Amino acid sequence: MKFALRVSTAVAAGLLVSGCAGVLAHKGSVLDPQLASAIQPGVDNKASVEKLLGRPSFVGQFTPNDWYYVSRDTKSMPLRGVGVIDQTILHVRFDPAGNVATVARTGKEYIASIDPVDAKTPTLGRKRSFFEELFGNISSINSPGMPGASRPQ
Repeated sequence: MKFALRVSTAVAAGLLVSGCAGVLAHKGSVLDPQLASAIQPGVDNKASVEKLLGRPSFVGQFTPNDWYYVSRDTKSMPLRGVGVIDQTILHVRFDPAGNVATVARTGKEYIASIDPVDAKTPTLGRKRSFFEELFGNISSINSPGMPGASRPQ
């Protein structure tokens, strides 16, 4: 009997702990560091970069000569949300002729932590509770002078 209790306790503890395990995910491009470092300004062009790394994650908004390859590894934990483990952004800038001008690589140091404010906007008038809102108009139905009231004869 004691053995069965110990085994069931161990199984229950294992199930509880396994619920706390995080889920790893990769989002974006799969960047090979050796291929990315092989891109050389003045030597490569748009066609060779696309052949080497594939289509970019996105193209610059103001000029099509900026290509961005974004790669991000995340881990989501129960009750704590998603955290970034690793991030790489490869920015390839081309000159007007389509040749590589610069190659820049950044990591997760540019991730902005935004904390939204949990404030409420004040409203005019009195504050009414849930039950005042629910039951507050019961006495005003069929009151004299109110819309829907019966007219005296």
